[in-house]
Amino acid sequence: MKKIVCAMLCILLVFSLSACGGNVNEVNTHNVESEIYSEEDIAAAIDTIKKEFKSNWNGCTLTEIYYAGDDSSKDHQDWADRNNADEAIVLLSSFDVDSSGGDGSLNPNSTYNDWKWILVRTNGGQWQHVDHGY
Repeated sequence: MKKIVCAMLCILLVFSLSACGGNVNEVNTHNVESEIYSEEDIAAAIDTIKKEFKSNWNGCTLTEIYYAGDDSSKDHQDWADRNNADEAIVLLSSFDVDSSGGDGSLNPNSTYNDWKWILVRTNGGQWQHVDHGY
């Protein structure tokens, strides 16, 4: 009997862990030309945010994410300076929030558009998410 209960608890734990985080399964993206970043640079930044979203944005579904453009990244260079980095990149996204309101700070049953994600890096290293919002 103990083995059955333990097995059932393990199964429940696996299912509950897989339900955590945001949904990034069907996110759309599109190419935005850049004279600063390669397609690989932009894809790496997008992947960083997808991981962040999947890990920490419970009750939310990322529907679109893309590079905001060179001008936007130049306008946010101060974020790199503040974080002892030499590059900043800005992504824009859209996402839906379910009835839970995400972590409670978002409007339930709503869609957020033009949500900014600011990332920085040094010497072409890995992108680090440093801020987000409108």
